[in-house]
Amino acid sequence: MSAAPIRIGVFGGTFDPPHLGHLLLAENAADALGLTQVLFTPAADPPHKEAEAVSPAPHRVKMVELAIEDNPRFALARIDLDRPGPHYTADTMRLMQQLRPDADLYFLMGGDALRDFPKWHQPADILRYARLGVMRRPGAVIDLSKIEVVIPGITDHIRFVDAPEIGISATTIRERLHDGQSIRYQVTAKVERYIMEHHLYRNIP
Repeated sequence: MSAAPIRIGVFGGTFDPPHLGHLLLAENAADALGLTQVLFTPAADPPHKEAEAVSPAPHRVKMVELAIEDNPRFALARIDLDRPGPHYTADTMRLMQQLRPDADLYFLMGGDALRDFPKWHQPADILRYARLGVMRRPGAVIDLSKIEVVIPGITDHIRFVDAPEIGISATTIRERLHDGQSIRYQVTAKVERYIMEHHLYRNIP
């Protein structure tokens, strides 16, 4: 009997902070796609957020480590933190494929991001190295025909994952902290403790 294929999901983001929505989406994708592992890949200096203030990488990395430490399928990947920027998904997936040539890679993304995928940096190159695990909200309809016109063959590289509706966002969490409101049950207890101990987001609107 041949061994089951190794499937790795690459879950990128600023994770500023990582919250329960991130964890639920990753777990859901892991089950739906049969992933051996989900790599949380914090962004160092994401090109699409150049104008926004992003917490220092060491804080975000530590919070991710705390958030995922009790799930054996989850791990941290520093691939975008330990190299100079700018960091684009095409480069990240090329490097990931070089590091794990034994694995089938899935880049995890939201349905909204898929609509903008043709505008990404070298989107066709991303598909050379990975399939897209697209997490779509309940009832969401995505017109693949329009994307197919721009990137022929993309449909064959997509696996859809029905994701639960999650009313949690990092932006809302930062706003609540700035206003002195509770974030209990939106992040793990250890992440909440870390945020409080390091006084994160208190001065960020």
